[in-house]
Amino acid sequence: MPGFPSPFGGEDDELFDSYDEFVSDNVPRPGPFLDGHNILAGPDHVSFHRLTRELFEERKVYDMTFNYNLARLNLDTRHPGAGYRYAVESPDADDAIDVDAVLRAEFTPTTPFCPQTHTLTIGSFRAWNGLSDRHEYDLVRVRSAPMHHQSEAINEQLAELETTFLEEGDPEAEPTEAREIGSNPMERAMTEEEASRGPQAPF
Repeated sequence: MPGFPSPFGGEDDELFDSYDEFVSDNVPRPGPFLDGHNILAGPDHVSFHRLTRELFEERKVYDMTFNYNLARLNLDTRHPGAGYRYAVESPDADDAIDVDAVLRAEFTPTTPFCPQTHTLTIGSFRAWNGLSDRHEYDLVRVRSAPMHHQSEAINEQLAELETTFLEEGDPEAEPTEAREIGSNPMERAMTEEEASRGPQAPF
C-alpha cells in the first residue's frame, strides 16, 4: 500500500524535478522586480540554480517548514510556482545599480503569509554576496514577490542591505531600520519549533 508524501519534505525523488532540468510549468513566473531584464531560463537558469544549491548548503539557507535546502523549493512539484527566478539586470533600467555585473533574484513563497520569507531572502542575499567569488556577479539583488503580505517592508530592508554591502562590502550587516517583520506570535512559535528540529540557519 503506497504511503502519503510528507508535507515536510524528504528524499522521495519522485516529488522533485531534477537540478539538471528547467521545468517551465513548475518554476515561478517572473514578477515585477525582473520585468525588463534578461530573464534566465533553460540552461542559464539551471546553471545558476545548481550553484545556488551549493552556496545555500554552505551557508545553511534552509526552509525549516520542509527541512531542506531552499534551492530545492524550485524543484518541489507539490509547490509549483514557488522558489527563485533570476534575471541579469539591464543597465538601462531606471533603478539599475551602477555596478558592472548585477543579477536580480525574486523569491516567491508558497503562501502569501509565509513566516520565513523575511529570513530566507536575507539569508539568500548573504549567501550569494558573501560567496561572490564563486560566481560572475558583483552584486546579487534580492526581493520578495509582491504576493507576500509583507513584501514592501521586506524589500525595503533588502534594498538597505545591498546599499550597505556596496558601501562597506559587508553582506552580514544588519538593517538599521527597526521594523517588525515576520509572523504573528503563533506562527513564530510554530516556526521556532520546526527550526529546533532541523539544521540551524546562521544568518
